[in-house]
Amino acid sequence: MPVAFSAVPDSHLPSVEHLLSAAVNALGGSERQGQITMTKAVQRAVDEDEHLAVQAGTGTGKSLAYLVPSIRHAMDSDTTVVVSTATIALQRQLVDRDLPRLSEALAKELPHEPSFSILKGRRNYLCRYKATAGWPEEDEQDQLFDPREVSATGRMVQRIQEWAEETETGDRDELVPGVSEQAWRQFSVSAQECLGATRCPSGAECFAELARAKAGEVDVVVTNHALLAIDAMSDMSVLPEHDLVVVDEAHELVDRVTSVVTGELSDVSVSLAVRRVGRLIEQPIADQLLEAGEDLKALLAAAPAGRVDELPEVLGLTLALLRDTSARCVTALGPRGGDKDDPDKAGQRKAAFTALDEVHDTAVRMLEAYGHATEADRAEVVWLDSGTDRRPPTLRVAPLNVGGMLRERLFGDRTIVLTSATLALGGTFDGMAMQWGLGKGEWQGIDVGSPFDHPRAGILYVAKHLPQPGRDGLPQAYLDEITELIQAAGGRTLGLFSSMRAAKAATEALRDRLDVPLLCQGDDSTMLLVKQFAEDEATCLFGTLSLWQGVDVPGPSLRLVIIDRVPFPRPDDPLTSARQRHVAAKGGNGFMTVAANHAALLLAQGTGRLLRSQHDKGVIAVLDPRLATARYSGFLLGSLPPFWRTTDPAVPRAALKRLADES
Repeated sequence: MPVAFSAVPDSHLPSVEHLLSAAVNALGGSERQGQITMTKAVQRAVDEDEHLAVQAGTGTGKSLAYLVPSIRHAMDSDTTVVVSTATIALQRQLVDRDLPRLSEALAKELPHEPSFSILKGRRNYLCRYKATAGWPEEDEQDQLFDPREVSATGRMVQRIQEWAEETETGDRDELVPGVSEQAWRQFSVSAQECLGATRCPSGAECFAELARAKAGEVDVVVTNHALLAIDAMSDMSVLPEHDLVVVDEAHELVDRVTSVVTGELSDVSVSLAVRRVGRLIEQPIADQLLEAGEDLKALLAAAPAGRVDELPEVLGLTLALLRDTSARCVTALGPRGGDKDDPDKAGQRKAAFTALDEVHDTAVRMLEAYGHATEADRAEVVWLDSGTDRRPPTLRVAPLNVGGMLRERLFGDRTIVLTSATLALGGTFDGMAMQWGLGKGEWQGIDVGSPFDHPRAGILYVAKHLPQPGRDGLPQAYLDEITELIQAAGGRTLGLFSSMRAAKAATEALRDRLDVPLLCQGDDSTMLLVKQFAEDEATCLFGTLSLWQGVDVPGPSLRLVIIDRVPFPRPDDPLTSARQRHVAAKGGNGFMTVAANHAALLLAQGTGRLLRSQHDKGVIAVLDPRLATARYSGFLLGSLPPFWRTTDPAVPRAALKRLADES
């Protein structure tokens, strides 16, 4: 999509072209046209106060391309720029590597050395007061009956206590090795539970407040999509005042925002509210909420999992009972903000209000999700997750579309730059823009390409001769195809499967047929498995969703990426199926808008695992013939990098053998 920008206004600061050149030279890199184009586009979007979507392929150097104009803008306007990412890995890359090196490189070019910090949600910081005060217990019911869990949690608690005496930041990520959520919750509070810096006895030395204060003084704050959503959606500012946000890994934004605004109800959440309020109000009132929670527990245990399209009478009565009994408990607690002279009591009351509000507000939300005249009028979907051995059945509610929220609360009064290696689905940004709530004329889009020569470096092979994938596991023909491809490659294979069941089944079936090491996600931590895969060229690694997006293995250890099927969402996935039906009810194409976009995005992410450096070569093998034969195949193929394509099985085998012989 072409972009036409006006001239950049004059400034007392060096131009972004000059700053980028200085940075690249200082860092020992070389100029890349895509990086230069992106840098100029970001600067012009800032100058024109326009939203910008940038697709920048792997190897473009997009972090530098948006950081340079961001730093320039921060200094030019004496404000803070927010950079939001989806993954901890990118946050760490920015804060530990990219920004320190860039700041040093630009120090002589700018009025002062660029400053930066990282800001996370309050739950990620140790609460000094909770670590020493008599706050409510956080124990999980299922752990009370497992001595091993209790013992392990006890050891983690002791480690946190020792770490708390020496940490300077209170940042959970600095506690290595990590600890369980159960242990950490005993030392952290949510924003809703926090007493506030002025009322808390430890407010002056609060780690979360110190991090926020630092964030307000720097040029660039690095945060995550969840905190960005919380800041935008709530009336309480979490991030420092800002007029520019760069959303990296922007393809993840909608899912992360949806997670933030999804409500949950289970017997555990009700029990937690009862425990927190129990000693603060009269017992009969707390018992009413307890009984309502027991009703919910029995109801959810007997109900089938999946979407709840129509409100059953018994569920409606139970939700109304939870709404009313939690409201009575809130009334019985008295005025909010009481007990100013007793911090311990104030902390307990704040925790009780938080738990009760969650039960009450979620019950109200679920009741309001029903009663619309038509499917097109529905705003939210309710569904039941059947749970696991460690998680109880849980009722959830989520919006069918977060675009309106994003348009009003995030995009409304600031400039947003959205970037990723995969934004142009089917060759256009329109699908992602619609999900973000942006209409035509409200944004610009630009694809700056990739420094990789995709047609020369990679082959996209679609196994057109194979049968369509079924529901009964991997067909024997698929296993045979995988075996022959891996043998030709001499290992060096990343297998991306649509489900963990398929990944495990393929692993079990092929371990005896292959003479190379074969790892499967779940055998160990994903990080250790990827490390082992990268260090041993002959090793293969099979897995599912997180590997589609989270693996960065340049070099000869990865020559073959196998994708078992087009990654459409499961037909029984409550949220995506409801969104698909909602789009159709409003006159759109639900399949293409939701399912095909989902598949295209994952395919683009999965195929992006192959080429991670200029010297990488290899094959992507998609076993699902629908990528070559289905009516929507053109849309999916249009979302992928321009690899050389073939359906001839002999071509990828010969190419893989040549690469193996060269190694």
